[in-house]
Amino acid sequence: MKTLVFTGGHHISSLSVALALKAEGVNIVWIGHRHSQWADTSDSAEYKDVVAAGIPFFDLQAGKFYQTFHPAKLIRIPWGFIQAFYYLVKIRPSGIVSFGGYLAVPVVFVGWLLGIPSITHEQTVVAGWANKFISLFAKKVAITWPESASHFPKNKVVFTGLPLRPEIVSLKRKSTSPPTIYITGGKQGSHVINSAVFASLPELTSKYRVIHQTGTSSLYGDFDSSKKFTSPNYMSFGYDSDIAIDAMSKADIAVSRAGAHTTYELLYLGIKCVLIPIPWTSHNEQWENANILEKNHQAIILDQDKLSSESLLDAIAKCVSLMPLEVIKVSDGLPKLIELIHNTFNLEKIS
Repeated sequence: MKTLVFTGGHHISSLSVALALKAEGVNIVWIGHRHSQWADTSDSAEYKDVVAAGIPFFDLQAGKFYQTFHPAKLIRIPWGFIQAFYYLVKIRPSGIVSFGGYLAVPVVFVGWLLGIPSITHEQTVVAGWANKFISLFAKKVAITWPESASHFPKNKVVFTGLPLRPEIVSLKRKSTSPPTIYITGGKQGSHVINSAVFASLPELTSKYRVIHQTGTSSLYGDFDSSKKFTSPNYMSFGYDSDIAIDAMSKADIAVSRAGAHTTYELLYLGIKCVLIPIPWTSHNEQWENANILEKNHQAIILDQDKLSSESLLDAIAKCVSLMPLEVIKVSDGLPKLIELIHNTFNLEKIS
């Protein structure tokens, strides 16, 4: 039985791929972050979902170069390479499947030094420094958007699209009364968005049913704060993928960050949205993601520095009247990426 190591950001995409391969009899091992934020003691959504799927998880305490100035965080950069070497020698995988980001850098590079082949997947329209570096050592680079091909070695690029969860592909949309707004700041939540939402809840719940994913970060305690607001039109949860899927089936409008996976799912499902891009992402990638939906008349972009309860309510009101063009179509990239992995690592189905 061959063993593949999975690593990098966007665990929802990568977990869909990992589970499909696991069902074929491939042994999967995960190298990732047990804690999403510096000094956060809560287990990350990545850790919870991977462990719940019965996949061995190795915690990598890697650091990133981009906009990192704290000495203790900079120490994590060489430590991440040392950990990656130890894990890969211990696991001895046949290959590495990377989903980019600074976590994947030491794993792919050390794997290259050890003669372990790898492929990487780029989720965004633009390419960050991490994936550009990784592409130098990976055998193949799978891309979500054709526009990002120019950022990588031409002979390595394969267009696959983004792998989607089977639950999203088979999702049936439901209409609700009153209309439903699904609010999420990503898997770990967003304190900035949560604060604006808390201030807006009296007015929001007078017009809409609100499903609010606050995140489970121990740094701010937003989930505990959400429990103080009681209304039959308000429901909050920290993080639960099943609840999030159900919320998306009911959502008339989503309020969200503009991560690659979230925006792709919103585009796939045709959900109108208010997008609040993280302003400090590499190469402004979240704004680029959001811009795709805005061009499709499916999104209102609200800059974080302009975010308030008033601007949030105004953006939602504008979002209600949007008429998506439906000219940008996306499909599930899972089959193509599975095929690429099979061809790259010479996998054979066991079951």
